[in-house]
Amino acid sequence: MGTAQRRGTPGTDGERQEAPNHRPLWVEEPARRRRLPDPVRTAAVRAVLIIAVTLIQAVIAFLCTMAGSWLAFPMVLSSVASTVVATWGALDVWVTRQVWKQRHGVVSAPSSTARSLRRERRAARRRARAAQRAQQRIRRQGGTGQLSHP
Repeated sequence: MGTAQRRGTPGTDGERQEAPNHRPLWVEEPARRRRLPDPVRTAAVRAVLIIAVTLIQAVIAFLCTMAGSWLAFPMVLSSVASTVVATWGALDVWVTRQVWKQRHGVVSAPSSTARSLRRERRAARRRARAAQRAQQRIRRQGGTGQLSHP
């Protein structure tokens, strides 16, 4: 038997066996922080795009000024206008985040209605997950060898 067959080249029986020290390329880890809410994330993406365009305009305006091009003056004017829009975009993210927190966040009073409602929803989700796990456990066991009642 040749060395190619022992190493498990394609087309041999060794193809079905994995290498003994196989490591995955990456390991999934839970996120440290929660994802931003959709409206806030949308505003943030918009702000980043506007700021990127503003920076590109500023660089082009600077290079046109250094080169003495006729395009320098219009580019400087558009950069100033774009800076105002970029500032608005950054403020939009902040305001959208504050509004979202106010509408969906927890009021920091112990008798908060929002907190009690959220607590009830969490308890209901926990009960639903426990019932689902119990159903899956029953399906896996298939009911064979089990008594009909404890």
